[in-house]
Amino acid sequence: MDFITNFILKNPPVLLGLIAMIGLILQRKSISEIVKGSLSAAFGMVTLTAGVNMLVGTIAPINSAVQSQLGVEVTEGLSDVTFTAEYGGTVGLAMFVGLIIHLLIARFTPVKTIFLTGHMLWWFPFVIVAGGVEAGMAGTSLIFFGAILSALYWSFMPWIMRKYVWDVIGDDSFLIGHPTGILSLISGFVAKRVGNKDKSTEDLKIPEGLSFFREISITGALVMFIMNIVVGIIAPALVPEGGNLVMFSIDAGLSFGAGLLIMLYGVRLLINQIVPAFQGIAEKVVPGAKPAFDVPILFNYRPNAVIIGFIVGMITSTIVVVLANSFNVFGVLLVPLVITSFFELGGAAVIGEGQGGLRGSIIGTITASVVMVGLVGLSAAFLNTTIQGWILIFGGNDLSLWGIIAKLIGSLFGGF
Repeated sequence: MDFITNFILKNPPVLLGLIAMIGLILQRKSISEIVKGSLSAAFGMVTLTAGVNMLVGTIAPINSAVQSQLGVEVTEGLSDVTFTAEYGGTVGLAMFVGLIIHLLIARFTPVKTIFLTGHMLWWFPFVIVAGGVEAGMAGTSLIFFGAILSALYWSFMPWIMRKYVWDVIGDDSFLIGHPTGILSLISGFVAKRVGNKDKSTEDLKIPEGLSFFREISITGALVMFIMNIVVGIIAPALVPEGGNLVMFSIDAGLSFGAGLLIMLYGVRLLINQIVPAFQGIAEKVVPGAKPAFDVPILFNYRPNAVIIGFIVGMITSTIVVVLANSFNVFGVLLVPLVITSFFELGGAAVIGEGQGGLRGSIIGTITASVVMVGLVGLSAAFLNTTIQGWILIFGGNDLSLWGIIAKLIGSLFGGF
């Protein structure tokens, strides 16, 4: 189990390469097609991950600088080290049992989701187990608690979102398995009622001299350059000692733009290989199953909406964060959610665009931004003795929501 957890399930390129291989074998493809399809799917995931890592690497210094300026303790890495050291085994077992339940749900119920976002197979049990610990749970009951709630999330959230996702991509070939879920549902719900599908974000009339703004990589680079300049003025800790703010911001913008290009290329490569290969599994093992992928898969369909969502989300959520801190609404000092604003709100903006065009994308994202701050504030208060530092940086999404739900439900079983 340790080998499968660390070297397959937590290794997305290997996981998706194996899934592609199994699907192609079930379709009785030739050896040449199996090798090509399996490796190409793995290459696509490696490329996508490299692009995402570049984006996160560009955004992370902004988070750290703002936290430092506000006097908030910076959390090292992507997890709360102390919590993982004590409960990592519980999280791992909850993930295994949860995966079995998840596959049984797909096989024997009308909910045909197969959740393939590898790292989220770890982070949801991580957050849910933390909620159970906060509620006083321990031992075997905590493992099954984490497993059941995780399986329900992996199965039902992508399925609930399916029509919104299919409206964007124009078919029913895949689902989205990512913590953007609740924010995207809110954005889509609002956009459908206030938006106008006739005016799309992709049809924006831009003067010929500014036509370069149609390229998501160029627009993203310019947005990140400006953001670094503004944050660098407010929080000088952004720039390493001896560095220059302008040059640091230029480098950040270039890295961000390149990261977008790499990520989108990986998305195209992955979709071209994994979706056809997955049909073999859907036909033979879980009839009618749909793969649920990471949210960057959506970005290629409405690239302008992603940038619009990021800008609108950052502005709106930062204003709400300042107000929440000023009035001590949550009893916790919040920091701007840069990473969540890009990935989760980027996805929410795309979903909003699919339901209500440009106007729907903007209004839907504004609404989701307010909810995002509320979720991160509540979850930080609920998880204050376990993973509060982690959730302050990576929350404001389904991870926060499921942490809150886990704490509330776990309270009913505390002590078991």
